[in-house]
Amino acid sequence: MKVLGKKSLLTHHGEIHKYLKNLILHLVGPENLKANVMNELDAVICRHLQAWARYGTVDLKEVTSNMLFDYAAKQLMSYDESKTPLKLAENFKAFIYGLLSFPLNIPGTAYHACLQGRKNATKIIRDIYNDRKASKIHRGDFLDHLLEEVESEKSILNESSAIDLVLILLFAYHETTSTTLTLVPKFISDHPNVLAELTKEHTEILKNRDDETSEITWQEYKSSMTFTHMVINETVRLANIVPAIFRKVVKDVEVKGYTIPEGWLVMVAPNALHLNPDVYTDPHTFNPWRWEGKELHAGSKTFMAFGGGVRLCVGADFAKLQMAIFIHHLVTKYRWKVNGGDEKMIRRPGLVFPNGLPIEISEKDKC
Repeated sequence: MKVLGKKSLLTHHGEIHKYLKNLILHLVGPENLKANVMNELDAVICRHLQAWARYGTVDLKEVTSNMLFDYAAKQLMSYDESKTPLKLAENFKAFIYGLLSFPLNIPGTAYHACLQGRKNATKIIRDIYNDRKASKIHRGDFLDHLLEEVESEKSILNESSAIDLVLILLFAYHETTSTTLTLVPKFISDHPNVLAELTKEHTEILKNRDDETSEITWQEYKSSMTFTHMVINETVRLANIVPAIFRKVVKDVEVKGYTIPEGWLVMVAPNALHLNPDVYTDPHTFNPWRWEGKELHAGSKTFMAFGGGVRLCVGADFAKLQMAIFIHHLVTKYRWKVNGGDEKMIRRPGLVFPNGLPIEISEKDKC
């Protein structure tokens, strides 16, 4: 709680959690995704893929992380790095690195760096918040909406809780998705049959357009990307980006003869479920076809990549939209290959790439 903030979305339940969830839906709810976010994401992803192709070889984890962090910071609060002496991205990375570290707060430890990173990131957000409040300039971002909410008579938000909310949204907005986006090209290139099926699906989408160069439509995303959503589900199942889900027991629960008392905190490990051979055949194998004929847009007792129940991740649709747009442009416009033989991935406890993931990417019409 000290690291996340006392007013974090992750530490609330009941009516307060519902209130915060509805607030965030203003940003990542289906209506805003369809009306605004989709076209913005399409432009951002296209621009960055073109840049990576010009570079030739890039560290995919680094460039996807930077792309999504910059997009998130601008969407949330119109962040401009040139206008602050502290670097938000650097401090945020320190915060993330030590988020689940051993809580020993002395210089040199990951936990200490995490707290310092959080302190500095919070200062940057607070300065932007106060400047916006004083100037009364509207930029059309989420911070505008937060300020209006804080100043409303019925609001349960104050300045501190609003700043905590922006910080946790930065994490949710980009960190998990950037890791998944890093895995997508690797998994696809390791399985040519998957690439062939994706290429077929997205080529068909292009053929059905009046103008092949036009942006992805909401109808295409929802109705014409069935296999793409199968690939997304399989990627997040294997990635297990969130190492643990914490839930407070609201009443005594019986589990296999044991009683978990009311008030206890339970840690759910999604990877124990997602890699269970009793639930998934050959669980360590990347096989998107295992999702054929199954529900692709919701959580379940056997699929908790985005949580579940009333606390299903409010940004799940947003994360999937990012991945779908990325896959569409990747398979229709580019060729790529993973460079080097050391593609090591470890958990600390989240998934990290200690040696990066260098890939060589080029435009198809220039190959």
